[in-house]
Order: sequence, then C-alpha cells, then structure tokens
Amino acid sequence: MYIEKFGCDMRGMLSFLILFLLSKKPMYGEEIAAELEKRRGIKPKAGTLYPALKELKKNGLIKGEKKGKIIVYSLTPEGHKTAKYTKEYFCKCFGDVFKD
Repeated sequence: MYIEKFGCDMRGMLSFLILFLLSKKPMYGEEIAAELEKRRGIKPKAGTLYPALKELKKNGLIKGEKKGKIIVYSLTPEGHKTAKYTKEYFCKCFGDVFKD
C-alpha cells in the first residue's frame, strides 16, 4: 500500500478528522474507526483512536455519553467552534493543493 510504503499516513490529522466526523453527527468509537478507515484506507488501532478521543475530551472539545455498553461521542459547544475554525484553516492552508 502506498501509505505504508512511503510513510505518509497523516497522523497529525487524526484529531482534525475526528472533529470533522463528529461535526456531522454523534458517533461511537467503532463507528469513528470505520469512517476513518473509509477515508484513509487504514483502520486506526484502538491504541491510536482512544487516546485521541481522550485528549479531545480533556480539552473540552468532545463529550462522551454512555448508552448501554457503548460511549457515544459528540462535540461540545467549544468543539463546534473549533471544528468550524479548523475546517476554514485547513481550506486556507491546503485549498490550492486541489486546484491542479
């Protein structure tokens, strides 16, 4: 696979992608992992995904609500603001990459 061969796995984008996904709808961990796999081609390991979720929660950007045996994550008001800002920032920084 190209990503594994050349090492361009966009690790720094994980938090951004999680915020983006949760800006669309609340999701549980496995649902987030499956969506990331669709987008990146590689499913993140639990040891990668859950620390990122924990950090976003610690920073007040997401919250988790236990529903039965699963935790459903959603954005906090601050998370919504941050997701909006980061999308705009991403487009400003990388938008011209897609014009070729």
